[in-house]
Amino acid sequence: MVLDINEIQKILPHRPPMLLVDRIIEIEPFKSATGIKNITMMEPQFRGHFPGHPIMPGVLILEAMAQVGGVAMLYPEEHRGKIALFGGMEHVKFKRPVVPGDQLVTKAEIVRVRGDFGLLHCDGYVDDKLVASADFKFALKKDEKD
Repeated sequence: MVLDINEIQKILPHRPPMLLVDRIIEIEPFKSATGIKNITMMEPQFRGHFPGHPIMPGVLILEAMAQVGGVAMLYPEEHRGKIALFGGMEHVKFKRPVVPGDQLVTKAEIVRVRGDFGLLHCDGYVDDKLVASADFKFALKKDEKD
């Protein structure tokens, strides 16, 4: 199953410039998802990170990866209207820089869920090379604005 940006925006509360997943290319709801983020020079972070040598900030790589996992968690109808909140990150590793022109492909797997709490593992790739990996602790919470 493929989800375009319009479908993703029905699931995640994020909006540009903080929506960091462009397409979901594979999903098994509440188990795993694979998504892509096309990195372009037009993104605001590259004005200052770093002029003349643009590199995607690690925190944004992690956020992009977590959002792919968020789609897997929030896709089931019974989870719509909830938000996934970070509870922590472990085993964070950056292997190589991500730069404009790259396509970040994230493979996210839900490792464990107990009630509204869980653990998500994500690996990020550019050109089939591992660029980052992390484990995310999360909590699902009803969106307070509803």
